[in-house]
Amino acid sequence: MRKTTDQSMPALSQAVRLGVLDVGSNTAHLQVVDVYPGGSPDPLHSVKAQIGLAEDIDRHGVISPEGMERLVRAVRQCVAEAEAYGVAELVPFGTSSVRDAPNRTEACKQIRRATGIDMSFFSGEAEAGLTFLAARRWYGWQVGRMLMLDIGGGTVELAAGRGEEPELAVSLPLGAWRLTRRYLSQDPPTAQEVKKLRRRLREVLAPTIAAFREQPDPQRVVAVSKIFTQLAKLTSGPDAEEPLALEYRELRRWIPKLARMPAAERAQLPGISAARARNIVAGAVLARTLMELLDVPRVEICPWGIREGILLRHLDDSGGTAANGESGE
Repeated sequence: MRKTTDQSMPALSQAVRLGVLDVGSNTAHLQVVDVYPGGSPDPLHSVKAQIGLAEDIDRHGVISPEGMERLVRAVRQCVAEAEAYGVAELVPFGTSSVRDAPNRTEACKQIRRATGIDMSFFSGEAEAGLTFLAARRWYGWQVGRMLMLDIGGGTVELAAGRGEEPELAVSLPLGAWRLTRRYLSQDPPTAQEVKKLRRRLREVLAPTIAAFREQPDPQRVVAVSKIFTQLAKLTSGPDAEEPLALEYRELRRWIPKLARMPAAERAQLPGISAARARNIVAGAVLARTLMELLDVPRVEICPWGIREGILLRHLDDSGGTAANGESGE
């Protein structure tokens, strides 16, 4: 298996098996696809290894020894899976929880010693651009101007534009676990904590939202991330049809219910995973604030995200092509 962190790939004269390893605060997520010349990536295998760094990062962002051990173990598990599935090219990258850690260099050294791979990192704005590319390819050109929202564990990204490259892309350190840790210390959080978080988000987001409101109105607003997906599943009910969407009215109705429940009880709700039950309240408050300030009553959930964006960028750089997601189904 060739391991790479650069943006180059061999020419695709035949099917190639590729892998993207996304190392975040909750999980290390490996996605394996087969790529055929002129076609869209064909999903073959996906595996997640739990990390759970949120409780092992101090207020300065330093990963604890216990967190480091789980991080290395999760990456090692995913690399073994990639090798078992015959991945020819593996692209491992770390999101904000690892990227912004003061001891990132040590984390990368330990991962290299354990697995032989070198982690790569993108800036927040670059991540927004890659995710926007994936959403654009999924929906195609016919949707016109698009606004994309992505709530992660450590950051939130917004991007907007008509083409494959966003005209405006922003990343802010306002991810769900980061907000939970700073503002929602109780489980369940107090009403005052939730109110303070909402007030703070409106203050911090105001300049960014103003810049996006100056852009022409989007023809479609899409959301990418597990936070948005799980909120959409929760608020839409068991009979919801694809494509999933998150309605502002239903989200607003659910937030007080979520805030009154402890995390263990939230994890029993349809659509809410145990890994995100602790952070879903902060994620929901952030999603509501974004939709309210942007005056967006509904966002459509896009199945493609940062991992697909990285694969598509590699295909483009290698001379391969990929159809958009809808036409490929």
